[in-house]
Amino acid sequence: MSIRAPLIKLTIFAVVTVLLTAMLAQTLGTWTTSGTGYRARFTDVTGLLKGDDVRIAGVRVGKVTDIRVVDNSIAQVRFTVTDEVPLGTGVRAKIRYRNLVGQRYLALFEGPSTGRTLKRDGVIPLEQTAPALDLTALFNGFRPLFTALSPQDVNRLAYEIIQVLQGEGGTMASLLRRTASLTNTLADRDEVIGRVISNLNAVLSTVDEREGQLDQTISQLQQLVSGLAADRAAIGQSLVNLGELTVATGSLLGEARAPLASDVDGLRQVAGNVNANAEAIDRALAAMPGRYEALTRVASHGSWFNFFLCDLKGTVALGGQSVPIPPFTSTAPRCSAAASS
Repeated sequence: MSIRAPLIKLTIFAVVTVLLTAMLAQTLGTWTTSGTGYRARFTDVTGLLKGDDVRIAGVRVGKVTDIRVVDNSIAQVRFTVTDEVPLGTGVRAKIRYRNLVGQRYLALFEGPSTGRTLKRDGVIPLEQTAPALDLTALFNGFRPLFTALSPQDVNRLAYEIIQVLQGEGGTMASLLRRTASLTNTLADRDEVIGRVISNLNAVLSTVDEREGQLDQTISQLQQLVSGLAADRAAIGQSLVNLGELTVATGSLLGEARAPLASDVDGLRQVAGNVNANAEAIDRALAAMPGRYEALTRVASHGSWFNFFLCDLKGTVALGGQSVPIPPFTSTAPRCSAAASS
């Protein structure tokens, strides 16, 4: 008894689940393969695929089973319709949009009554069929309005346009009301558009006030361009000469690179010697003003120097030997005065 009650509940739940799943599958058409087969011919079935719905008054009654080209230019669609829905010979077929993604379905309509039933595998001729609505041509007419709307409003308006033009819902009045309400969005932006136009007028007014300067600038620019065009040969030759100068400069620098490196190395040695004898150079520079002053006094009587030989001693190198020079000492009073000073 403790196991029977849960088992009964589980069985009931399983049966109900299977029945609901079967009903859902039947509704979605995943298991619907039976029915009476028919054919319909169209000038264009772009977007219609095998397995798409066949509907009457929005209710799914079958599906598309095959699509092929016949007579080199006619599209023939094979489809099935449940046996409970017989079709007359006057039936009409249209391809309609199922949604904005691009899915389509085959819609069947009751045509003029002929009192005869369309036989199995019967053909619905071109005169009784219509292709899908050309959304590209339709939406191109609404492009100026779509550019000013949000994506959500565009999708809503486009779907209502399709429904109205396919006769699936709404009326032309409701479509016009929707279009008018969306057009009000543009009217709400009238102030912004007005400011843009005002700013543009200000810019154009400023340009108009400086029309003379603008004309002069354009004329001068034209003269400059004309002058450059007239001197294009000289400019071209100058560029050639500049190229030759660049090549010559490059070769000169290439030739002078080694001597220049040697000079830089010698300058580095000179700088080292100067730095090493900085104290002696400083002493010489410090004593130089006094020596220049003495020289100035000596040369004050003309542009020459008068020297008096008072003492002489030294050697002369002859044949690799040093020969002493006999010493000389002057007894002139000037020499005595220079010695005493």
